[in-house]
Amino acid sequence: MIVTEQQKIRIKLKSYQPSLIINSCNQIIETAIRTNAKIVGPIAFPTKRRIYCVLRSPHVDKDSREHFEIKTHSRMLEIYTLSSQTIDSLMKLNIPAGVDIEVKL
Repeated sequence: MIVTEQQKIRIKLKSYQPSLIINSCNQIIETAIRTNAKIVGPIAFPTKRRIYCVLRSPHVDKDSREHFEIKTHSRMLEIYTLSSQTIDSLMKLNIPAGVDIEVKL
């Protein structure tokens, strides 16, 4: 018995700005719907926070510190029932520079 796997594309998006990631998710969803592909998502992952502690003066006053944080927002989309037109239209998308994209087939 031969079991065929259903083709899917998993797209992970990461960004420091939530507005950029929302806009790029909407662009991907619109192109997938135009090419009659089934889409699941966007699935929001928990926001990762990185906190950096910096001394205000280089030599003295160890008690005087500043804290900075960077938040990384991430989303995931899965696209099913692919066609060559879907893949071509996804490759031609213009995604902003602040969004990191990871694509798995």
